[in-house]
Amino acid sequence: MLQAAIILIDLLFISLLTFGLYFPRHRRRDLVVAYLIVNVGVLAVAQVLASSTVGVGLGLGLFGVLSIIRLRSSEIEQHEVAYYFAALAMGLLAGLSTEPSVLTVVLMALIVAVVYFGDNPRLFSSYRQQTVVLDAAMPDESALIAHLEGLLGARVHGVHVRSLDLVNDTTVVDVRYQVGAQRFSAPAPAPRPSIGVTLLKEANR
Repeated sequence: MLQAAIILIDLLFISLLTFGLYFPRHRRRDLVVAYLIVNVGVLAVAQVLASSTVGVGLGLGLFGVLSIIRLRSSEIEQHEVAYYFAALAMGLLAGLSTEPSVLTVVLMALIVAVVYFGDNPRLFSSYRQQTVVLDAAMPDESALIAHLEGLLGARVHGVHVRSLDLVNDTTVVDVRYQVGAQRFSAPAPAPRPSIGVTLLKEANR
């Protein structure tokens, strides 16, 4: 009965995490199945390992290898990785508990609460990140930031040039920017005098 109770508690929290938080916010069906299977699978194997002579450390190591293989098998975002490990952690907490304790319930609730607030759409909603491909080679960072701010209509907080192709005249840059914020006022570069004007000034002296 105690094991059935901890299983029901785990199913309650993983349902809240998956159907109450993840799917309404991100609408990706394939990862709903992944989160449920990971949680229940970890719960089942952890309970078997906890009641057998096989070391729990060996079981955790095996699940670590499996999680690395799963994360490398397809392209997933960082917030989806967080949900993945939240489901994994809740399964371990429930599977390694011989009976439902207050500490186990509090820790599982804490995981769900952290995911709720950390992945809240209203948290830093104006901050964005994307990779931009420009049809011009721009080695000057100040000119690059000014061009990106005019292109995106936002305040650029950071740029990371991934590729600068002077032959094909392209720039691939990773941009961190804030929508709706006041943009930096980049000073216009001073015009370079031509050689003819310089020689004429020296001749007049």
